[in-house]
Amino acid sequence: MTATPQTRTTPSLAMSITHWIRDNLFTPWYNALITIVLTPVLAFVVYRILAWVFFAAEWNVVKQNLRLFMVGPYPQEELWRSWVTLGIVVALGGLSWGAWRGREWTATISAILLGVLAFLFLPVTTASKINLLLMAGLFIAGQYLGAWQNIRLRKYLVWLWVLSFFVVLIILWDVRPQSSPPFFKANIPSGQVGGLTLTILLAVIGIVASFPIGVLLALGRRSSLPVVKIFSILYIEIIRGVPLVTVLWTASLLLPLFLPSDVRVDKFIRAVTGITLFSAAYLAENVRGGLQAIPKGQYEAAQALGLNYRQMMQYIILPQALRIVIPALVGQFIALFKDTTLVLIVGLLELLAIARSVISQPEFIGLQREVFVFIALIYWVFSYSMSYTSRRIEERLNVNRR
Repeated sequence: MTATPQTRTTPSLAMSITHWIRDNLFTPWYNALITIVLTPVLAFVVYRILAWVFFAAEWNVVKQNLRLFMVGPYPQEELWRSWVTLGIVVALGGLSWGAWRGREWTATISAILLGVLAFLFLPVTTASKINLLLMAGLFIAGQYLGAWQNIRLRKYLVWLWVLSFFVVLIILWDVRPQSSPPFFKANIPSGQVGGLTLTILLAVIGIVASFPIGVLLALGRRSSLPVVKIFSILYIEIIRGVPLVTVLWTASLLLPLFLPSDVRVDKFIRAVTGITLFSAAYLAENVRGGLQAIPKGQYEAAQALGLNYRQMMQYIILPQALRIVIPALVGQFIALFKDTTLVLIVGLLELLAIARSVISQPEFIGLQREVFVFIALIYWVFSYSMSYTSRRIEERLNVNRR
């Protein structure tokens, strides 16, 4: 006669929290001592921070300069362009989310909550609040459309993102043929696009442009052709041996010398060139580390299958190498996003430069803490988003499993 198996009860949430606190904060004795000492200190620090944020800080400086932080000195009558570009990005983001993640209530509810909170609490005009609600609606509509047509859309989404980049440039700036309709002729110089918009553009272009260059340099460094190998090594070591400020300054001064005298190089192009060349050298070293981690047997197996060098790299080696170095690549992308603050030396007003111009206004002198806390929060949100996305990709690709 067999014994009746006992059913295991699921521990309650309170019991789980109690066990976690006991196991992680009060076991062994020195953890308990550290917890007892640090708890009042941390409580005091949190109290002072919250008291300053909600009662002492003068957030009026952010409220009055919010448009400046977002788009810089962009013409007021042309602000519709920034909303259109934001709508394109939000719609494509919703399509991508739906195509790969399906219909998730968490994303839908988050978009609705963000739109409602922005409408209720953001210190912007009523028209801007309505536009933000429209952005939330665009994301939700894109998500459901992407989930409905996921198989068909996945083939085109990458190309839609690439196309959207050029569409954004056409809308934001005067980057269009002379035969364009008058509706698109704004004649907006690059110096009038600034703030967070300029920071994101510099980071995105730098990441997208430097990635293929970095991969080619990594392959060139391992090439059997002496000229290609020496050039790749010299480029990587020279660029990595100088700071980004030097590269930006050099690109700003020397790039026009390689072009005809009647060709005027925009300072935005100079900044993008410097950022791309600098980031490509570091990406090359990250990719080279991934290539070295691939076992020699993978190369031999690819050659045994009759694959040539391009096919071996495209289908066998590079996918594995890039999967291994995802954390390093994302770390480089985050560093590049924060390094965009240095483009001030070529005359571009990115987010940090706008912050400095705001605190130099007579009515806002002495409010540096509020401004820089706001700027730090923006950088943290974008950096953490990239880091979180990296972790999700690692989990999905099983990066730690060989």
